[in-house]
Amino acid sequence: MSGKHKARKRFGQNFLTDQKIIDRIIATIAPKRDDNLLEIGPGQGAMTLPLLEKVEQLNVIEIDRDLIEILTSYNRSNLVIHQGDALNFDLNLFNPPIRVVGNLPYNISSPILFHLLENRDKVIDMTFMLQKEVVDRMVADHGSKTYGRLSVMMQAFFEVELIFIVPPESFDPAPKVDSAIVYLTPLKTCKVGNVKIFEQVVKAAFAHRRKTLRNCLKLMLTQEQTQVDLSQRAEMLDISTFITLAKDYEKQH
Repeated sequence: MSGKHKARKRFGQNFLTDQKIIDRIIATIAPKRDDNLLEIGPGQGAMTLPLLEKVEQLNVIEIDRDLIEILTSYNRSNLVIHQGDALNFDLNLFNPPIRVVGNLPYNISSPILFHLLENRDKVIDMTFMLQKEVVDRMVADHGSKTYGRLSVMMQAFFEVELIFIVPPESFDPAPKVDSAIVYLTPLKTCKVGNVKIFEQVVKAAFAHRRKTLRNCLKLMLTQEQTQVDLSQRAEMLDISTFITLAKDYEKQH
């Protein structure tokens, strides 16, 4: 079957073909029989088929109709296929809480992560394969070059852990970059009060990386309105300092 489908650039498709890597991912997910699992972008079923052996039912979201045909041809009674874009799916359809897994298309990985962030109350945990560079940004510490908006937004709401790295030759076609497996669990106590305001402040703070916070946040906060030293750049601030900034901004409204 696999010879028939040509990976599509517009969907950012790279199919995982390395059985050792697939086994390691399944071991990372460690699915239990009654898990409520949702797979995003199952492709030709590299992870789907082994997952189906381990769970009573597996929901998958796939946008590409040709791939849906391949998945349907496996005739698995415990596979429930939803055709569409993962960004537009109402997660309530899957009877949350859910465990989410997937080899995320590189071109829409950030929007999917933000979509799931907004729905984190419906999520138990998430195991994703992403471009290593994206995972590096997700796990980066303040003060590092890779620390940015994605690092702050993910770490403010999730425990984020890089599990292992996947080389290009594990895929067909081989991407030009390394991939990585990342594991996320929603934080038990999230200190962010107003998510929208927090997101606005973080976005503005990183809008011009070379500028100080005083410049980046000038339409939001003055130095008199916060204890945080605004002569710093955004990348120097840890998560709790961003939470403080957001609270200080909220007080002005």
